[in-house]
Amino acid sequence: MNTRQLGQSGLEVSAIGLGCMGLSHGYGPATDRPQAVALIRAAFDRGVTFFDTAEVYGPYVNEDVVGEALAPFRDQVVIATKFGFTFGDDGKQQILNSRPDHIRQTVNGMLKRLKTDVIDLLYQHRVDPDVPIEDVAGTVKALIAEGKVKHFGLSEAGEQTIRRAHAVQPVTAVQSEYSMWWREPEDKILPTLEELGIGFVPFSPLGKGFLTGAIDSNATFGNDDFRSVVPRFTSEALEANQALVNVLGEISRGKGATSAQIALAWLLAQKPWIVPIPGTTKLHRLDENLGAAAVELSASDLQLIAQALASVAIHGDRYPAALQARVGR
Repeated sequence: MNTRQLGQSGLEVSAIGLGCMGLSHGYGPATDRPQAVALIRAAFDRGVTFFDTAEVYGPYVNEDVVGEALAPFRDQVVIATKFGFTFGDDGKQQILNSRPDHIRQTVNGMLKRLKTDVIDLLYQHRVDPDVPIEDVAGTVKALIAEGKVKHFGLSEAGEQTIRRAHAVQPVTAVQSEYSMWWREPEDKILPTLEELGIGFVPFSPLGKGFLTGAIDSNATFGNDDFRSVVPRFTSEALEANQALVNVLGEISRGKGATSAQIALAWLLAQKPWIVPIPGTTKLHRLDENLGAAAVELSASDLQLIAQALASVAIHGDRYPAALQARVGR
């Protein structure tokens, strides 16, 4: 597995990371713990050194699983996690909270769950409109000085928030959704990151599974699957968006690769400081995803893909309204 640097920070990670959320949260029942630990360790064995989690995944459970899985080779990997919420009495309601005292309390819990004495990359999970970003960045700056954190990141933040945070504590990476069917970051976020020397970590690089070609308009999702409330995953939207999957399938057949591999290779080709973090619960999908690092897209390939994508209109919002209100601040 080749490596990449996240911006100008000097933080070197595998070109493709592993998003660990789905092992515990968001896409149906949690994976059995031994199986989840085995999958994370299999990723390491295959060259992955960048692992992504968050306190909200579970909550707390995913960090604990990641900590157990990576403990034997902790000094050889980069662990990223995220703060920014408190939880209702049921443990499910997510309440934005980036107050400095809460960040500190959260980090202490993270260190225990991750079985480590330092967090490699600490993101604010969502911007809290009630706490100035300067206070958030200043708190993380102090945690870095204390040796509890190495690098600072933001997730789904807007351009001005990124600039304000970066002025207080250099931002190593911004994490946001980015894929062939969600390209909004190309407008303002990617140019801002390039200007400031910040890396970019796309989550849901396979469109929450849609770009693999394994989901069609007949797909159904349980109540414990986040996609059940996503407008882009209604049967009508899935049917309309099938045109993108068809195009992707044609391109992948021409390259002797899978649709998922082309979608990931396309992301890698956008900028040398982009590191996607596809998630999976299946070993064969892990192998497929990591194989994308070996897929080379030429300038002519990318031009053909750009023309194909321009001909496809995407239907449906990527988030329900309540969640959409939390992004891009």
